[in-house]
Amino acid sequence: MRIFAKTTIIAGVASLTLAGCVTNPETGESRIARPAATGAAGAAIGAALGALIGGKSNRTEILVGTGIGAIAGAGVGVYLDEQEKKLRERTAGTGIEVERDGDSLNLQIPSQITFGVDSAIINEQFRPALNEVAKVLTEYDKSFVDVYGHTDSSGSDAYNLTLSERRAESVATYLSANGVQRPRIATKGFGETDPIASNDTAAGRAENRRVEIKIVPITDDTAV
Repeated sequence: MRIFAKTTIIAGVASLTLAGCVTNPETGESRIARPAATGAAGAAIGAALGALIGGKSNRTEILVGTGIGAIAGAGVGVYLDEQEKKLRERTAGTGIEVERDGDSLNLQIPSQITFGVDSAIINEQFRPALNEVAKVLTEYDKSFVDVYGHTDSSGSDAYNLTLSERRAESVATYLSANGVQRPRIATKGFGETDPIASNDTAAGRAENRRVEIKIVPITDDTAV
């Protein structure tokens, strides 16, 4: 993932209050909010998914400066163990997959249970599951929360990118409305550029239509 200059990152995170048009996940109406980040292309995608949006050390400095605390590096394992256990318990049977990846947690959320076709409005029946995710993220508040949106290859590249951004922003807005501090959350849309299955089959396309939530502890010794 390309690492931007520190001043650019700070400006980008500070722009959480700047105007942009997104869809309210409760009503489906447009409102003014922070614009989602745009996706990268090609080989940069894999690297981007392996790192936090904006770089960890830059975001740590900013978040701790707003009063959101950090944890000592030695306590990360226990902190993640407890958070992983609660996420698994509270999302069991919902279709959300909780994956541990070193010192981070990844939540895989299939779009078919989260959104209607060609929609960024969160399905009513999925909101209780997302409420449980929000509760755990609120309880374990010393963490970054990155929301990544993905689509299949149907439609144009530009449209898919926009749809993936709208879906990521919709989930982020919902989490924020349910107690997760918005400065902790960043969003990014990847469109159709990072498939996890073949787009040649209906089943594969369904897998590719997804939202991912990456959770990484905020530590006092974090580095980019």
